[in-house]
Amino acid sequence: MPPLASLLPTLPWQILEIIIKVVAILGAILLTYGIFLKTEKRQDIFLFIGAFCLFIYALYLGNFIFMLAMTGLGLSSFVEFVEILIGLHKERKNQL
Repeated sequence: MPPLASLLPTLPWQILEIIIKVVAILGAILLTYGIFLKTEKRQDIFLFIGAFCLFIYALYLGNFIFMLAMTGLGLSSFVEFVEILIGLHKERKNQL
């Protein structure tokens, strides 16, 4: 038993569980930060990595709907990032 277990008995002390929850928190932070970015290329990278992190968490939970949502978000962000890299995606300044 870890030394802090008596002080904080509700914390998950299994290493895998801690790692998965840190990955989930990182994914949520990256998704939130990606929404506020102005550059589409950087936004797509952050959204893709955040969706991947949350997909790992959904896989750990076994939640199929959450896995499907993160797969859709991750794939769409990745496709848009590739379109930007190869020059197919053009951004117009007059679009809001």
